[in-house]
Amino acid sequence: MKEGSQNLYEGMYILSAGLSEDARLKALEKIKNGIVSRSGTINKIHDQGRKRLSYEIDTKKEGYYYLLYFTIAPKAVAELWQEYHLNEDLMRFITLRAEEVLEKIEFKQLAE
Repeated sequence: MKEGSQNLYEGMYILSAGLSEDARLKALEKIKNGIVSRSGTINKIHDQGRKRLSYEIDTKKEGYYYLLYFTIAPKAVAELWQEYHLNEDLMRFITLRAEEVLEKIEFKQLAE
């Protein structure tokens, strides 16, 4: 991999459902600024809205889900993770390498 190359990533973020709309937007802006400040580019944001969690996190049963597609240098991902761990509004996050930016999120039915 050549120096300075960037990869496409898919990041899922769950923000606390107890946040006001203004606080939630500020928390999302903080995530976006972390990417952009490290020479990253945000390609697409899917606002999945408020959803019930699969399991309780710190007695919370709901969260706001955001899926971001972004391009950034691989070494910057570890820096982002360190920053995410300090963000009290961010309940959970995961970052994965992506092959393409999905313009629409669709969930397929599981076979019974």
